[in-house]
Amino acid sequence: MATDQPAHTFRRTYEPPTSSTARSARTPSTSTRSGRSPSQYLALVVGLAFVAAGVAGFFVTGFDDFFARDTEQFLLGLEINPAHNVVHLVLGLLGLALWWTASGARTYGAVLFVGYGAAFVYGLFAVDNADINLLSMNTADNWFHLASALTGLVIAVLPARRR
Repeated sequence: MATDQPAHTFRRTYEPPTSSTARSARTPSTSTRSGRSPSQYLALVVGLAFVAAGVAGFFVTGFDDFFARDTEQFLLGLEINPAHNVVHLVLGLLGLALWWTASGARTYGAVLFVGYGAAFVYGLFAVDNADINLLSMNTADNWFHLASALTGLVIAVLPARRR
């Protein structure tokens, strides 16, 4: 064996990544075709819905008496007051801010799960007690809060789709 290098020496050379390996390094394999995860799109839709509800709520309630109780003012069957509208608006804007990344969307889902889970439990006591019902909630609100908490759980734990 006549070689210029000893047999025990290996020479490494740089090999640029092929287009398929470069693409897979750039785009997570657990995303949709556009590079976004399903939880991101769900966070976007929920965020938009809450912003819309918050804004529409102010057309119903106006801005007077922020913590009015038993307002008899409804948006889609849910009793609201201006403070309730602010909560919807803030949660919607949070969703719009966090949907851009998969981890942000999952964080948003966790916030919805914990926040609306707590709102559901609070509502069980507050609906029939005007002294503590600061958000003017009714029974329909309680069911909506439970559904929102479960939606947040889905956003937080939704498995990403494989390509």
